[in-house]
Amino acid sequence: MQYVVVGVKFPNGNKIYYFSPKDKEYKENDYVIVDTAKGQEYAQIEIANKEVNESEVILPLREVIRLATDKDKKQYEENIKKAEEARPIVEELIQKYQLEMKIVDIEYAFDNSKITISFISESRVDFRDLVKDLAAKLKNRIELRQIGIRDQAKVIGGIGLCGRICCCKTFLNDFEKVSIKMAKNQGLSLNPTQISGLCGRLLCCLEYENPYYVEVLSKMPKLNSTVKTKDGEGTVIYQNILKQLVTVKIVDNDNTTIKDYPLNEIQFEKAKQDAKS
Repeated sequence: MQYVVVGVKFPNGNKIYYFSPKDKEYKENDYVIVDTAKGQEYAQIEIANKEVNESEVILPLREVIRLATDKDKKQYEENIKKAEEARPIVEELIQKYQLEMKIVDIEYAFDNSKITISFISESRVDFRDLVKDLAAKLKNRIELRQIGIRDQAKVIGGIGLCGRICCCKTFLNDFEKVSIKMAKNQGLSLNPTQISGLCGRLLCCLEYENPYYVEVLSKMPKLNSTVKTKDGEGTVIYQNILKQLVTVKIVDNDNTTIKDYPLNEIQFEKAKQDAKS
């Protein structure tokens, strides 16, 4: 079954969600008001009306209510301003109760029905008294949400080791599982400062090229294994995975030769490789 949808992105988010446009046509970059589980939200059209298979949507599809007006835009901007004004109040009360928590983001619901405060903490926090005081001072319903350190980087952003804005801030929809094995597959230094992002966790980009490295490693002889070349048998001392070259050391009497061979020009007994994603 086919469904007509539009792709919607929320402010400060990268993920695209499908909504039903009902019988209306929307263009890319249109600002709209959509119906969500949290109530009405202000969002932007990233993908204009198109048909998708049922397997690509989560049913029931929520709807785009209407195009956003100048009044809606003003309300959204006022909500941002109110969130900025609320931050010192929140931080003052956190100090009052001596809570071990750090505020990452404060967001007013579009319809002002509640305030969501995202924070990080290394331990569990009893914030019941804090919520009561915040509700009284800000005169609104308060939702405190503990998030992870990677989510903090996604909200705040920053410049990564590559000199570009963090991937999680610019385009990543979801966090993929990243393991130290990926760095090993790519022959990278295992120094934490060189393979960790601003969040202190392993770089998300380690996952991007890992499938290629896993595939090529599965076809290559292992380091220190014996291979046959056109110049004789030798020992593998280096693997150039990107160029698919194998560096082989051949010892013939008193002569030692070190030479690069294309992968398809050497012979070896293929063993089960341990490269994993």
